[in-house]
Amino acid sequence: MSAPIKNLDTILKKLGIRELNAMQKEAYEVILDNPETIILSPTGTGKTLAFLLPLLEDLDRTDNELQAMILVPSRELAMQIEQVAREIGSGYKINAVYGGRSGSKDKAELKHSPALLIGTPGRVADHIRRENIYTKNVHTLILDEFDKSLETGFENEMREIMDALPMLKKKVLTSATQKVGIPAFTRIKNPVKLDYLSEGVARLKVEVVVSHSKNKLIMLERILGYLGDKNGIVFCNLKDTILEVSDDLQRKNIGHTIFYGGLEQIDRERSLMKFRNGTERILVSSDLAARGIDVPELDYIIHFEIPEKADEFTHRNGRTARMNRNGRAIIIKWENEELPDFITDYQELKIDSTTEIVKSKWETLHISGGRKDKISKGDIAGLFFKQGGLKKDELGIIELKQESSFVAVPAHKAFILIETLNNSRLKKKKVRISLVE
Repeated sequence: MSAPIKNLDTILKKLGIRELNAMQKEAYEVILDNPETIILSPTGTGKTLAFLLPLLEDLDRTDNELQAMILVPSRELAMQIEQVAREIGSGYKINAVYGGRSGSKDKAELKHSPALLIGTPGRVADHIRRENIYTKNVHTLILDEFDKSLETGFENEMREIMDALPMLKKKVLTSATQKVGIPAFTRIKNPVKLDYLSEGVARLKVEVVVSHSKNKLIMLERILGYLGDKNGIVFCNLKDTILEVSDDLQRKNIGHTIFYGGLEQIDRERSLMKFRNGTERILVSSDLAARGIDVPELDYIIHFEIPEKADEFTHRNGRTARMNRNGRAIIIKWENEELPDFITDYQELKIDSTTEIVKSKWETLHISGGRKDKISKGDIAGLFFKQGGLKKDELGIIELKQESSFVAVPAHKAFILIETLNNSRLKKKKVRISLVE
């Protein structure tokens, strides 16, 4: 049996979590005590914290080289894990590398070796080839959402990375599905498997709304009005559909944000940020948002278009009804449309009237200073409380990035705060404050 987690109360307080769930507690014990672990748990159940706590516990402060690696299928997941690792406040140097950002910037950051490297397989393999990272001391490898990395064509890079880790002693694989086999290149022989995939399923309510028109946009508006001020994702199969839905919501002045693979990286980041902090309560997205991204607990998800595969349906639904919470999945079906065989257990939901959709009470402000300027969340909170005159319940989520920061504030005070606080000093830096459109 492993010792209790060091500074757990402090860590949970920093992350705004009351307590670890059952999967996280068991994962901590198993990962520390075993060389091979497989965690199967639905999307959004906290797998990141489940493997980060034992991993950080296992690092050696006397070793100045890279000791552990986390490989992920997407940039969003790399950034999410990096953010959580930094918020834990371990004191170790942590870096994330992924496509869509400058390779030379990566190289400069990697000059002083991190203890933990998080990255997409393509970018990590590239840095190994260029000898930007020294891998001979790496003792722990985590393949997070490993099946998704295989699905997106990273098998060769993952194999190449494994071959570059001669001192590997610990391997952890995580997935939100049970169907994929363990790849031979991982050389996993006798893993301890933690299976929490059934968690949350009993709490999921699946409902079907029948649209009498093939154009489902009218029914979508009715559903969003019926759901009121709750937050959720509207899933579409195609980029063109996302843009069509977004244009329609915009015309009707219904606040939302969009997310799909073709967006510029900065737009993807800002879209998720505004959804996380409540500035927008509706995210219109492709299946890219079905797993591997950091979003808040959702009250519902809507299948505007029905997915083609059962797995896609399961992963989308996994965004709601997380551990110990009820969830709701609503399918919009044209009356002449057949439901696929994998959708069986559902109730019919009738929505006849249109209700006006309540607008969000938040706006997001951009601050031109971040971690590299030694700015903390406390510094930003102090500025908005003292000079901005906000009360405690008026300050929303603060997100710190390397070169900038973002904060959610009451919508009706956003422009007054910009006027009052623009060109203020945070630490030694004069910062610009502006509205995130």
